[in-house]
Amino acid sequence: MTIQEAQETVDQWIKTTGIRYFNELTNTAILMEEVGEVARIMSRKYGEQSFKKSDEAVDLGDEMADVLFVLICLANQTGIDLTAAMEKNLAKKSIRDAERHKNNEKLK
Repeated sequence: MTIQEAQETVDQWIKTTGIRYFNELTNTAILMEEVGEVARIMSRKYGEQSFKKSDEAVDLGDEMADVLFVLICLANQTGIDLTAAMEKNLAKKSIRDAERHKNNEKLK
């Protein structure tokens, strides 16, 4: 699935199953909640925190997909073409960081 296809699929799902988009502020709060869930898993799986019984069956991929879903909702609501935005962002990073990481002693 391309990013554009994902945007179209989410839009169709929202308009049928979801009825309508939550407003942008609500979706921003939901996005923060979902990112928090990813952070919780990461701190337990890769960090120093231990899992609670309620955390043991969590699926990191599913939680990341939740983040992506809400981000796509926000992009759709605000008229952002994520494909174009990502291409522009990567071009910016490629120019800005062309030598930066190669010269970073911390990465060697």
